[in-house]
Amino acid sequence: MDDLVRLLDLEALGDDRFQGVSPPVGPQRVFGGQVAAQALVAAGRTVERTRTVHSLHGYFVRPGDPEEPITYAVENIRDGRSFSVRRSVAQQHGKVIFFMSASFHRQEEGLDHAEPAPLDVPAPDEVPTMAERFAKYEDRAGIWAVIPRPIDLRYVGEPGWVPAGDRPAEPRQRVWMRLDGKLPDDPVLHTCVLTFASDLTLLDSILSAHGAVWGPGGFIGASLDHAMWFHRPFRADEWFLYDTVSPSASGARGLATGRMFTLDGRHIATTVQEGLLRRVGG
Repeated sequence: MDDLVRLLDLEALGDDRFQGVSPPVGPQRVFGGQVAAQALVAAGRTVERTRTVHSLHGYFVRPGDPEEPITYAVENIRDGRSFSVRRSVAQQHGKVIFFMSASFHRQEEGLDHAEPAPLDVPAPDEVPTMAERFAKYEDRAGIWAVIPRPIDLRYVGEPGWVPAGDRPAEPRQRVWMRLDGKLPDDPVLHTCVLTFASDLTLLDSILSAHGAVWGPGGFIGASLDHAMWFHRPFRADEWFLYDTVSPSASGARGLATGRMFTLDGRHIATTVQEGLLRRVGG
């Protein structure tokens, strides 16, 4: 958890520019959730604290190099009476790797309704931990078994990295998540951690619809874009359910949508992402 908090504590370079780094051990390219979360941190540093982010829309343009720092340049699009809009651009080696638009809103009173949370879901302590799953599939866990995991993930069904044939087709994928530690009472930090976590499993739901898997015997993939809407206050260090589904996949691209619910059933966020999925060796 401390490593993730440090990862989100960007260095200020002046003129609404910031710099972030990647973990010393990780995948060959920068994790998309990290770039999105850091871009949101940069944007949030330029907005009044009384205004909280309610939506973000980002595009992954190039793979990030984990060996090089990432520079984030924030453009002030507008500060109105109720809303502030920022554009945050991530660059490496002089080229854009990701850009995001984020909108911030001062708190207001209004209508309040939400779809109910799923009822037929076992509690977090009733499903296997990642360590228990890795013990069963040591040959498939790969780098994910050794890199730090600041987010505690509890898959209700089978994860996408199990061997081909071990994952039944399921129309929905559901995962319990929470930060593995206690965060300060900073809503901005909790929102950025939730943004980081939102990219961990979302594309899995596309594969889940077909009983497909990542890696040998399955697919490789990459996030193309990412959008989030934040509905209600929450804590990222308390359990929330990530309920995801894929409404469509075609032409090597798949669309995934997700809803996040607290343990007591409050709908806190919604996500949408399109991903590129190609068969391994194809």
